[in-house]
Amino acid sequence: MAKTTAPAINIGISEKDRAAIAKGLSHLLADTYTLYLTTHNFHWNVTGPMFNTLHTMFMTQYTELWNAVDPIAERVRSLGHPAPGSYAQFGKLASVPDAPAKPPKALEMVRILVQGHEAVARTARSLFPLADKAGDEPTADLLTQRLTVHEQTAWMLRSLLED
Repeated sequence: MAKTTAPAINIGISEKDRAAIAKGLSHLLADTYTLYLTTHNFHWNVTGPMFNTLHTMFMTQYTELWNAVDPIAERVRSLGHPAPGSYAQFGKLASVPDAPAKPPKALEMVRILVQGHEAVARTARSLFPLADKAGDEPTADLLTQRLTVHEQTAWMLRSLLED
C-alpha cells in the first residue's frame, strides 16, 4: 500500500508567515487557556459579600474563555501547524501568570483578572502586524473578536474596583 502525503498548503500566505502567525496564535491560546483556568478557579473559590455577583460573573467569563480556545487552536491548525495543548506547553508560552496557590480575597481576584485580560489583549494586539502583512484576514478577524471581549471584560472588572 502506497503512503500518501498531504499536498502542500497553498492558501496565499507564505510558509514563513504562516509559521510566525501560528507561533503568535499559540501564545494567544496559552494566555487564553491560562486565564480560563484562573477564572474558573476564582469562580470556585470566591467568598465574601460579593459572592453571588462574582460567582456568576466569573462563570460567564470562564465559559466565554472556554469557547474561545477552540477557534484559536483551529486557526493554528488551518495555518498548517500543531496547536499546543499541554500544561507544560502553555506554561512556557503564556504571558499570563498561573493562579495563586492560595485563593486571594474577592477584590484581589478581580484585580488579577483585570491584569489577565489586559495581558491577553496585548498578546492579541501584537499579532496584528503579522496578520496584516501576510494578508491573513481570518486571523485578523479572530484577533479583533478577542480584543473586543478582553478589553470589555477588563473594563467591567475594573469598574468593580472604583470607589
